[in-house]
Amino acid sequence: MKNTVASPRINSGLLFLRLTGSLLLLYVHGLPKVFHFSEELTRIEDPFGFGPYMSLIPAIVAEVLCPLLIILGVSTRLACLAIIAVLLVAMLAVHPNWSIAEGQFGWLLLIIFTTLAITGPGQWSLERKVAERFA
Repeated sequence: MKNTVASPRINSGLLFLRLTGSLLLLYVHGLPKVFHFSEELTRIEDPFGFGPYMSLIPAIVAEVLCPLLIILGVSTRLACLAIIAVLLVAMLAVHPNWSIAEGQFGWLLLIIFTTLAITGPGQWSLERKVAERFA
C-alpha cells in the first residue's frame, strides 16, 4: 500500500472525532461508573453470568481507559476494538429489544469508534509523534 500524507482537513477531522467521541463516552458512561462503582455493581446487567464485578470492570476499561488512549492517539485501533466489543454486547445482548430510536446513542458511538478503528488516529496523535521522533 502506498504511504501517503493525509490532508490537514482529514487529520483535523480525525482529531475532532477522537476527542468528541471519546469525551462523550467518558463523560456519559465511563466516569459515572467509576464515581459510583458500588452502586453500579448493584445494577449492571450480567448477560453472560460472570457476576457484576466481571461485567463492570470491562465496561470501565472500555469507557474510561480506552477513551483516554484514543484522545492521545495511542493504540487507537486496539482501544476502539474494546469499545466496539462492549457496545455490541450492550446493544445486542443486554438491550436486544431496543428500537433504533431507543438505542441511537449506542449505535452512534458504534459508528464513531468503528470509523476510528478503520482509519486509525490520523497524523495528529501522540503515537505518530513518538514514531517520527525515534524513526
